[in-house]
Amino acid sequence: MAVDSGRGDRVGWVGTGVMGAPMAGHLLDAGHPTAVHTRTRERAQDLLDGGAAWATSPAEAARDADVVGVMVGSPQDVREVVLGDDGVLAGASQGAVLIDFTTSDPRLSQEVHAAAAEQGVAALDAPVSGGDVGAREARLSIMVGGDAETFARARPLLERLGRSVVLQGPPGAGQHTKIVNQLLIAGIMLGLGEGLVYAVRAGLDPGRVMESVAGGAAGSWSLDTYGPRMLEGDFDPGFAIEHYTKDLRIARSTADELGIPAGAAAQAAELYESLDERGFGDRGIHALVLELCRRAGVTWPGGPGE
Repeated sequence: MAVDSGRGDRVGWVGTGVMGAPMAGHLLDAGHPTAVHTRTRERAQDLLDGGAAWATSPAEAARDADVVGVMVGSPQDVREVVLGDDGVLAGASQGAVLIDFTTSDPRLSQEVHAAAAEQGVAALDAPVSGGDVGAREARLSIMVGGDAETFARARPLLERLGRSVVLQGPPGAGQHTKIVNQLLIAGIMLGLGEGLVYAVRAGLDPGRVMESVAGGAAGSWSLDTYGPRMLEGDFDPGFAIEHYTKDLRIARSTADELGIPAGAAAQAAELYESLDERGFGDRGIHALVLELCRRAGVTWPGGPGE
């Protein structure tokens, strides 16, 4: 089956959470006939109201699809919905393309690629960065692992979802690149949180501080995106702590295998795990500032987020 930029490609989609739902919605809005499956049908209701078909299993979602997208929560979920008895590969047609957008373990991506190839299905690992805003606005950064031919076939569809779509290398390379991304985020969020807690303790207005530093060398996407939410006490997830702690476990394990110290990731993991244990697992990763405030004995002006 050829994947192209036309409207005829049939899409199967598994996972309609905060990221998966808008991503699938963009493909549906572009005219792709789309069948969706998720654990809780109600979470797919907006897509169903928009014309998507309901699939009772990942296998059914994949049946007759030219492209199958997967966006679930963890490597264990990927194993279940792709390799399980009623998973994507149990229903996918020969010649289809499987694209796993989940942040996962590079070794599992290689396993999925090999299992798919045995059935004549091409596979790409394509984790994304950009959060809920990037997903809603179709401006994700998509990091792809797989062969060049499959990437070329899938690229027009991927470009409906993101502004940056880059083939990083063979199967698993997309996941390795996402690990780089998550290691960078660990350092960025630590710096952002520590800087703003310092500002509050020093008696500064954190909003004015952000106005100044955003225009200089410390300016960043994270500061622009998360800073205003922090100030407003809005800790709803674009990317939830419970998912990031999973990513950090993968990153630290893989870094350890490669013999690379990951000190910022270890420190961030300890802070985020504390937040998760205190019931903040469903909050966004920018809630790190609350844990830093707690340890510093500082009251965050945007509210405790409790």
